[in-house]
Amino acid sequence: MNKKKAKKGNPSATIALNKKSRHDYTLEDRFEAGLVLEGWEVKSLREGRGQIRDSYIQIKNNEAWLWGAVITPLQTASTHINPDSQRSRKLLLNRHELNRLIGAVERKGYTLIPTAMYWVKGRAKLEIALAKGKQAHDKRASTKERDWHRDKQRIMKKG
Repeated sequence: MNKKKAKKGNPSATIALNKKSRHDYTLEDRFEAGLVLEGWEVKSLREGRGQIRDSYIQIKNNEAWLWGAVITPLQTASTHINPDSQRSRKLLLNRHELNRLIGAVERKGYTLIPTAMYWVKGRAKLEIALAKGKQAHDKRASTKERDWHRDKQRIMKKG
């Protein structure tokens, strides 16, 4: 009799979302990057203690770094570790992807924004988007368009 053990924890693969990014930026291309994490950070992320709302990505020395992401340490952390919840974390990308991102940021004026953090085969991944900032009138126009689509769907559903 081969019985598989039920998986513990949260069945969702999503750790954190950055919903504010869709409001403040026009998102274009998306990339998936790995994260270089310490052991206590992985344990905290498994408990859902990650936040990427005010974080950003910066490129230094041909490497991508995540700044401002908060991973709150667990209360049961080891005594010999001094966790820093907002340290910069290196992102793992292919050379081709890095060159494309560097070109877009330096030459075309794009910004790199983290949009989601999730699990893939037990590894933490970060979704990065190339984005252009929206101005106030762009935000109002996108809100008006979204409301119109919602109303249109409501009208079509009624008959």
